[in-house]
Amino acid sequence: MPGFVGLIAMLAAAYFSYVMFTGGNIAVGILLSIAFFWLWSSSMVIEPNGSRILTLFGKYQGTLRQNGWFFVNPLTGKSSLSLRARTLNGDRLKVNDSAGNPVEIAAIIVWRVSDTYRASFEVDKYEEFVRLQSETAVRHLASTHPYDAEDHEISLRRNTDIVSEDLKSELNERLARAGVEVLEARLSHLAYAPEIAGAMLRRQQASAVIAARQKIVEGAVGMVELALDRLQMHETINMNEREKAALVSNLMVVLCGEHSVQPTVNTTAASPMQQGPPSVSTPTG
Repeated sequence: MPGFVGLIAMLAAAYFSYVMFTGGNIAVGILLSIAFFWLWSSSMVIEPNGSRILTLFGKYQGTLRQNGWFFVNPLTGKSSLSLRARTLNGDRLKVNDSAGNPVEIAAIIVWRVSDTYRASFEVDKYEEFVRLQSETAVRHLASTHPYDAEDHEISLRRNTDIVSEDLKSELNERLARAGVEVLEARLSHLAYAPEIAGAMLRRQQASAVIAARQKIVEGAVGMVELALDRLQMHETINMNEREKAALVSNLMVVLCGEHSVQPTVNTTAASPMQQGPPSVSTPTG
């Protein structure tokens, strides 16, 4: 019953107990005093986002979720259960990814109790259950995805949003038995294990260099083709196949080289077409 009704009953019991004692009716006064303490022991206060699990002689009676002051049967068992959101900062785990590479991984999980009956009676120590199942889910996630991948394959490093959603879905399935709802799950740490970190870093650097070189070569080939097409279109100069090859070679050196180039002009007494296009040299040192 609501708190104010119980409070009125308590005050009435205290008042009439006092009257009975002062009037000499001790037996009734004792009974009213017992009623007062009986009512006092049955009171409870529920804070916001709190709850009380009620049981009577081992039988589940229900859950009070409304905050306020209440009075219940003193014989009823009352256990407190918080409904607030909680954060689990998982430990760093060493797991082999789907490619067999050892990685270190950790996750932060935000969760709350949604079903008080399941949390209280379906599992033993639901908080420990959440911790162990979360660790199992993170290990399974790491073992089914590669740390890094090419093309459109989902990887732990590149597809963090998709991986986080997969982790959240798996955790909700695992923790449904305990009446727990996962609000958010995110990877907080992801790295190669120390024993292979150096080798994997060099591999990533090499892949980046290769990709950059590929883009440079593709762009240089396009520019060379454009230059040859423009020369032939405007008939600015006529070149044979050998001269075209020399021009292409020089342009590729200029466009793909890492260092600045210096032109070398042939000054021998020959016609411009016999001399061929100027060659370029890359300074050394």
